[in-house]
Amino acid sequence: MAKVAFLGLGVMGFPMAGHLVKKGGHEVTVFNRTPAKAKAWAEKFGGKTAPTPQAAAEGQDFVMACVGNDNDLRAIALGAGGAFTGMKRGATFVDHTTASAEVARELDAEATKLGFRFVDAPVSGGQAGAENGALTVMCGGSEDAYASAEPVIAAYARMCKRLGPAGSGQLTKMVNQICIAGLVEALSEGIHFAKKAGLDVNAVVETISKGAAQSWQMDNRHKTMNDGKFDFGFAVEWMRKDLSICLAEARRNGASLPVTALVDAFYSEVEKMGGKRWDTSSLLARLER
Repeated sequence: MAKVAFLGLGVMGFPMAGHLVKKGGHEVTVFNRTPAKAKAWAEKFGGKTAPTPQAAAEGQDFVMACVGNDNDLRAIALGAGGAFTGMKRGATFVDHTTASAEVARELDAEATKLGFRFVDAPVSGGQAGAENGALTVMCGGSEDAYASAEPVIAAYARMCKRLGPAGSGQLTKMVNQICIAGLVEALSEGIHFAKKAGLDVNAVVETISKGAAQSWQMDNRHKTMNDGKFDFGFAVEWMRKDLSICLAEARRNGASLPVTALVDAFYSEVEKMGGKRWDTSSLLARLER
């Protein structure tokens, strides 16, 4: 059992922190910008709450974070009352936010200076993966930092792997989102085409999903997409945030991402249709306007 702080109790963080108690058996203290959410978590899982990230981090072996973006992460780690001011030497900070590789390297350097370890560990699997404790966790950091964190992360991970030094987890998450963007657009176009051709979409997918076209998106989203229902997963506004990180990194490293840029533009159109909070499979709605 370890003493763990968890910062950020959104749709992902709330169940992840819960697994640390229920499955991991850890002693957990939580912080959330909305105190009522932290109180609700403590009532459900029996952990403690803290008024600031610093207070949550004090005396903990591990501090896990899952917030919105680079600015949110810097605020809870480095800002006034931030976690880094409360962490003890030898502890480990694990960041599950999908953020830039740049901020991961920045926090790793600051953690090293202060005498503790840092792991960037963005996740994939969505809300269902978080609730079921079956997330894929992509990690960057020193071998020592990763080795310390992996047994704790195991409480909510189906797959957890170190990909290289700090920033490597975030870069791998970018690859993940690039692949998903293309898959969802292709699936949307395939379903749209099948409808226009007068085919039974469910019968078509039942058939082609047994071949090379199969994907998680196809297996888990084709029925809701065909029904025009788009409230079953990762929101468009968050996907656009992630794709903006991918495109910015590509401008730095010289990678060519023409399809990713195009899909991001398509998601911009979905937002203008009122779909900011629709899930990412809503690319189909754009085709069927």
